[in-house]
Amino acid sequence: MSETVPSGSVWKLSPKEGGALAARWWQWALSAPDDESPVRDKTGEFADWDQPDDLWFLAGTYGGRVVRRCAIPAGQPLFFPVFNTQRPVTWFKTDPMIMEVDEARAFLNGLELPLEVFTSKPFRALGRRRVAWGLWAGLAPLAPGQYVLEIKARTTGGFWVDTTYHLTVEAA
Repeated sequence: MSETVPSGSVWKLSPKEGGALAARWWQWALSAPDDESPVRDKTGEFADWDQPDDLWFLAGTYGGRVVRRCAIPAGQPLFFPVFNTQRPVTWFKTDPMIMEVDEARAFLNGLELPLEVFTSKPFRALGRRRVAWGLWAGLAPLAPGQYVLEIKARTTGGFWVDTTYHLTVEAA
C-alpha cells in the first residue's frame, strides 16, 4: 500500500468548489489554440498558457503516455484532472458523460494523492453550454523545489493515460 501525501499538501475542495473549478479548467483548456494547447502539448512547453492568477491548472491529455517539464510559481494551488470529460448540454441531454474507471491514481514524489469526483454545473465554452465530469486532484501551494507528479489511469473500455510532470516550483 502506498503512503499518502500529508493532508496539509492536499487542497480539500467541496463538491461545489470542485465542480466550479472543473468548469473553469475546461474553459481554460478549450480556449487554447491547437498549436499552443497545454492538453496537446507533449513536453510542457505550453503549460503556462493563459494561466489564471489565483491557481495553476495542469493539463490532462487525450490519452497515452506524455512526459512534461514545466516551471510553476510558488504560492498557488494546483488543480488537475486524472480523468475528465465534457459534453455539450442539449434540451434532451443535460447529464455529464461519466467514464467507467478501472484504475485511477496520482502520485506526488511517490506519495499517493486523494482523488475527488467533481461534476460541474452547465458552463459556456466554445459558444455552447457544456457540463463536465471527472476525477480531480488539488494541491495546496507547494514550496519551491523539484517535484514529480505521476498520473496513471485507465477505463474499462481501454482508454488510458500515463502522464509524468517534472515540476519546478519557483519562488516569487
